[in-house]
Amino acid sequence: MSAPAGRSGSPVAALLRVRRGRPEPDAAERCDMCAQPLGEEHQHVVDLESRRLLCCCRPCCLLFTADGARLRHRTVPDRYLHFGGVPTDARTWDELQIPVGLAFLFHHSARGRTVAFYPGPAGATESELPLDAWSTLLATAPELSVLRPDVEALLVRRTGGGGREDVTSCHLVPIDACYELVGRLRTLWRGFDGGREAHAAIDAFFARVRARSRPADTARTTHPEGPS
Repeated sequence: MSAPAGRSGSPVAALLRVRRGRPEPDAAERCDMCAQPLGEEHQHVVDLESRRLLCCCRPCCLLFTADGARLRHRTVPDRYLHFGGVPTDARTWDELQIPVGLAFLFHHSARGRTVAFYPGPAGATESELPLDAWSTLLATAPELSVLRPDVEALLVRRTGGGGREDVTSCHLVPIDACYELVGRLRTLWRGFDGGREAHAAIDAFFARVRARSRPADTARTTHPEGPS
């Protein structure tokens, strides 16, 4: 006859002993490459084929920092620059044909071209409009060639009613910062234009970007794989 469920020799008691002796699950975030624990602050690596961002420890990130190397992954740098003289007035913005006042552009190596995304309630939406004016903008503002393909983006914000007096800010930022903003806005977006909370989050984000940015004229070296 089987032992009663409450006694020390019962299956239930044995299961309880096993559960008490089992270590608690490790809730710490781990490196997507080597599974080592990560701190709250860590870098990311871009999978160039899937565009997926991987959380990585520093040793793994160092494996994918070589510029020009033919690797599937590339480490996202931690660089912020401000382009104060880039001609992103109303005319230039219209020629880029970006339908909203906030967008980020980066060189997509797999496609061999510059692409533009803008945030919204569904996340990052790719602009399907032609970006032929990018080559013209790059010719008039060669400092933009310092953007590293796939891992750095040109983040542009235009405020105002569409006139030439509009205020436009233009920064180079890590690509993961753009996706961080997109994810934040997705949770806050309300109505057609995002609502008060979304606009407050954008203001706070750009305040942090401005605080971290240095003038772009301190990084004049042209990257060998700059966007085209």
